[in-house]
Amino acid sequence: MTASTFRFPSALLLSATLAGLAACHRTPEPAYDLVIRNARIIDGSGQPGFAGALAVKGDRIAALGPTVDGAGRTEVDARGLVLAPGFINMLSWSTESLLADGRGMSELRQGVTLQVMGEGWSMGPLTPEMEAEMRPDFAAELGDAPLPWTTLDEYLSFVANHGVTQNIASFVGATTVRLHTLGRGNLQPSDEQLRAMRRLVRDAMEDGALGVASALIYVPSTFATTEELVALAETAGACGGIYVTHMRSETDQILEAVDETLTIARRSGTPTEIYHLKMGGQANWDKLDEVVGRIEAARADGLRITTDMYPYVASATGLDAAMPPWVQEGGVDAWIERLGNPEIRARVAAEMQAETNDWENLYRVVGGAENMLLAAFENPDLQPLVGKTLAEVAEARGTSPEETAMDLVIEDGSRVGVAYFAMSEANTRAQLKLPYMSFGSDSPAVAAEGDFLKYNPHPRAYGTFARVLGHYVRDEQVMSLTEAVRKMTSQPADHLGLLDRGRLQPGAHADLVLFDPATITDHATFAEPHQYATGVSDVWVNGTRVLADGQPTEARPGRVVRGRGWSDAPAGGCRTSPAEWTWPGQPEPQAG
Repeated sequence: MTASTFRFPSALLLSATLAGLAACHRTPEPAYDLVIRNARIIDGSGQPGFAGALAVKGDRIAALGPTVDGAGRTEVDARGLVLAPGFINMLSWSTESLLADGRGMSELRQGVTLQVMGEGWSMGPLTPEMEAEMRPDFAAELGDAPLPWTTLDEYLSFVANHGVTQNIASFVGATTVRLHTLGRGNLQPSDEQLRAMRRLVRDAMEDGALGVASALIYVPSTFATTEELVALAETAGACGGIYVTHMRSETDQILEAVDETLTIARRSGTPTEIYHLKMGGQANWDKLDEVVGRIEAARADGLRITTDMYPYVASATGLDAAMPPWVQEGGVDAWIERLGNPEIRARVAAEMQAETNDWENLYRVVGGAENMLLAAFENPDLQPLVGKTLAEVAEARGTSPEETAMDLVIEDGSRVGVAYFAMSEANTRAQLKLPYMSFGSDSPAVAAEGDFLKYNPHPRAYGTFARVLGHYVRDEQVMSLTEAVRKMTSQPADHLGLLDRGRLQPGAHADLVLFDPATITDHATFAEPHQYATGVSDVWVNGTRVLADGQPTEARPGRVVRGRGWSDAPAGGCRTSPAEWTWPGQPEPQAG
């Protein structure tokens, strides 16, 4: 044999040895996709916060504690920051805005990770006539083609597939169901029509709606009876959902409206929420204690009643809330046509000024046109009026405020966006302390750029959650930070029956927010609303980073969050009654 014959096996041995040594020293695969360390963790449960770490694998929280062993592909040092579950916006109007800009910027920069839509109106179910009427609202985003959905599920799936940063969910609108079956008239359903309305609610619940929602000061929902609402709420409850309502009155008849809401909850057996609780009008500010007393007595009797709010003393809606329902019957076009009749105009003007309990007259509630700020027009020629009061425009035009309001509806071809200054700061502070209170912006998610600058939104669009955490928690100390986080996370998640969101715990979806409690601040005002909140540094949705060091990423990991009635969910579908469902959540702690 030659010498080379003996060296060959030695070379193989050396090669194998070197490979083995390299394998021993190879960097191990990270145990997690993300580890956040050195954070002040407020887990959403209401329990005190603690210093610790959290790990994420895929879209779920994998570990949580004072320390986490194992590395992450991404490591974040959160020293000085609070780590909390992503915030839940219980009342979003982003149905159109998310198709224009899926980033949801005004909410993203506040730490919102779930937007819940559907106050009274939802994007389905639609008849061909409803689709044709709705189509112009989406023309800027979708053109003149028919809308690519007719059901609520098709709409939500379309938006998610279009690409959104945050998760989205919706109630099915009681108004939408009524329009589908009865149209816009002042009609009452027959037994057969009510069964059809209930089938529409059941179908939407099995498609994933979180419940059924009403908005009872607006035509045609104002024509709905208590019996109709009980029937729809009962159907939603049997599918694991809730009933949520913009009550029939938030002003002079608020006590009666609360009683109706509690009646619907009691008779239907369905968990119930009151949208944007408020006492509108100075004459009603002292009714808060009685309203709260009735709610808490019902809760003590076992009813699941909760509320939500936005932390401002002005509401925002349209000039339709300043005119009687009868003149609006049949829709905007019919309303405008009637306002061209001098005799009808005279009657409308008189009813706008008259004391009445027959309808919710915000014109009188706020004390007149000087407390009504014009905020949004569709007619570009009217844009210079944005930011002026109705009284200022009336004086400039030399017409009465009532005539001016009617003229603006005609000229704009819409209800016109208006802020009504009607609430009390003292009541706002008192409501914030209620342990069953959560929060909703009652606004679309907007951006301080492009077409969004053509109108002035209520500052709540940019500031609701930051204002609670900054102004009311840190500066005014109205409640503790731990309690505020609970009301933005586990409290609404539990009421909605969302089993794996709203808390930092292993197995839950990794919807996370990092913020600085010392600096989080809202900046939007009524005069200059297009100002982002500051103090939120990072946000993750389903484990994907969507805000990094205060700047949005390109990621669009938002999903449709569906309710427990969803037919594809484990143990989903509908039961024979709401009583067959159990609800998550611990006993609610007292306000801190």
